[in-house]
Amino acid sequence: MISERFIKRSREAMRRFGQCITANDIALGRELVSASATFTAPVSPDPPYGAKEYLCMADLMRRNFPDVLRELEDMAADETTAAVQWSCSGTFSGAPFAGLQPDGRKVATAVMNFYTFDSDGKIIGDAAAGIAGILQGIGALSAGNTARR
Repeated sequence: MISERFIKRSREAMRRFGQCITANDIALGRELVSASATFTAPVSPDPPYGAKEYLCMADLMRRNFPDVLRELEDMAADETTAAVQWSCSGTFSGAPFAGLQPDGRKVATAVMNFYTFDSDGKIIGDAAAGIAGILQGIGALSAGNTARR
């Protein structure tokens, strides 16, 4: 049976992690993320490690979508893993992204992450799904998964 303590700890960690990403708060990131954590990065061939590199990825999104907001919508957890549904929204008004120039489009999509925790409750890894919704939102990918030319 999964302990209520673990679920509360995971939910609080994810709530704080959402704040960390939105504010690009490296100090909070270091509290929540193991220095040896490995993250998936669909925009990079090499996975980022630890809080600092992960927040560099979050900062990349902020440069493309200056008002990016990531909010915890739902979560399921067991003893070592949390599956988290985030709502992610922003305006494509910053730097070019996916080969496209910013055009002021508003983007809103669901993003799923699966986080793994160590025995101290720090994030040690993740797997992510959701970049397709962002690419569709800016017109880089059609609903039929065909890249825009």
